[in-house]
Amino acid sequence: MHALGNEHLSKAEWRDRLERARAEQTAESHAREASALVGAVSKVTARTVCAYLPFGTEPGTTALVDALAAGGARVLLPVIQPVPGPLDWAEYTGEADLVPSRFRGIREPGGERLGVTAVGMAELVLVPALAVDYRGVRLGRGAGHYDRSLVFAAAGAALLAVVRDDELVERLPGEPHDVRMTGVLTPGRGVLELPM
Repeated sequence: MHALGNEHLSKAEWRDRLERARAEQTAESHAREASALVGAVSKVTARTVCAYLPFGTEPGTTALVDALAAGGARVLLPVIQPVPGPLDWAEYTGEADLVPSRFRGIREPGGERLGVTAVGMAELVLVPALAVDYRGVRLGRGAGHYDRSLVFAAAGAALLAVVRDDELVERLPGEPHDVRMTGVLTPGRGVLELPM
């Protein structure tokens, strides 16, 4: 997907277009990309990583989180609060300890809640995104959980948006309050620093 000529699209129009493209992806293609993401993230080293469990059409699988843990990282996963606001965090201790979130299809750790500032312990934060542009502007699903949460990230932490290769685009609409990504993780290109 090329953003050239799409600068006029609103965030809602971008979301619609990107979600439709993800819905059209075959299971085989999703599995290949998920495997490539595991390979790319296996080369990343960090003591503490804030990650997430991909669901639905998001790139990746639980194997992404397992690869981080197998590499020796302490992995923290988000816990969505009952009221809109920043995400809480809890340590990932294996798939067997995951429990259903209050949001259908999402799982989260069942253990101790570490608070909204726990993201500040991470040297690396993997962030779900529908797309990211070469300036680091990220397009999420629109709930604002990550924009509210990433303000607590440590200075110098790597903020990597996880997207499919064609979801790294030329230019997305951005807002002044948007937290810019420092990089992107894609199946075909691995980890790339932003802005480019």
